Amino acid sequence: MFTAVLLFMVAGLAEIGGGYLIWLWLRESKPLSYGIWGGIILIAYGIIPTLQSFPSFGKVYAAYGGAFVMLAILWGWLVDKQAPDRYDIIGGLICLIGVAVILWAPRSA
Repeated sequence: MFTAVLLFMVAGLAEIGGGYLIWLWLRESKPLSYGIWGGIILIAYGIIPTLQSFPSFGKVYAAYGGAFVMLAILWGWLVDKQAPDRYDIIGGLICLIGVAVILWAPRSA
């Protein structure tokens, strides 16, 4: 379980970080190197979820989507200095509960 959570966090940070670098390049006139590094990081993001042990692509990406929501809220708070309000936090927690249900709910074969 620890490995799964760690991989979701690394994938989320790669997606957000890579996208952020491209945002800075295109929207804030940062050097081309920002865009190149952003693209490289986004390629890594595409690879990281394949390291998950779950057999279903759809479940991995559905669960990742929930984890991504919470990571995006935290990124906005820590990097963009936009503090989340209680509805952001409640929504993020609901997403994390959804992740847990998708990945670890007991199922029959």
